[in-house]
Amino acid sequence: MPPERIVNKRGRARRVLAKLARSYPDAASELSFGTPFELLVATILSAQATDASVNAATPALFAAYPDAPRLAKAAPRQIEPFIKTIGLFRTKAKNIVAAARQLVEQHGGKVPEDFQALLALPGVGRKTANVVASNAFGRPGIAVDTHVGRLARRLRFSRHDNPDKVEKDLEKLFDAKHWTFLHHALILHGRRVCHARSPACESCRLAADCPSAARPHPPPMSRSATSGKTTRKAR
Repeated sequence: MPPERIVNKRGRARRVLAKLARSYPDAASELSFGTPFELLVATILSAQATDASVNAATPALFAAYPDAPRLAKAAPRQIEPFIKTIGLFRTKAKNIVAAARQLVEQHGGKVPEDFQALLALPGVGRKTANVVASNAFGRPGIAVDTHVGRLARRLRFSRHDNPDKVEKDLEKLFDAKHWTFLHHALILHGRRVCHARSPACESCRLAADCPSAARPHPPPMSRSATSGKTTRKAR
């Protein structure tokens, strides 16, 4: 099959975006947070963990350590009991304490709006920086997690496994004003419909614009021995 022309791919992208908007008009982060600091910590904790597990752990954590200055004074071992139900909790405890200390030392205890400053924080990669920048400060961004990457490849919007390359591919197809919504809507669609092992293509609103969608095949043709007419085999 020849490569898809970019004009056709952009047309599919517009249709996919419109269908996502109808399906998930209120798509937003499912992490619970009240401040940029809480969002930063929750997003670091959410790596390779479910939002539900993070949301269950953070109320007690934030009650004890509500801001960067107080978290910066803690030792990682003091944080571990609060987040022990989350995967990789020991590493994440070290990261959020280190991030808090850097916030205090370099940013007056506040989460910076600058994207590069966010990237420089311990435990923060492009995905986390995009989540914080877009949800806390309104900077357009596409945070590529496992769901976004999977759907981007299934929709043939990207052929890459590297999240940074997927991000760039999606940015070329969608206007910046839609990036944050696209990120949230693709996550919801990946969780509810386009599952990793068994995507529900038969009920997917995006199927008509998805090159990977499983479509039912017509039954094979057979020639009737008596009439000579071509008929469909019943299934």
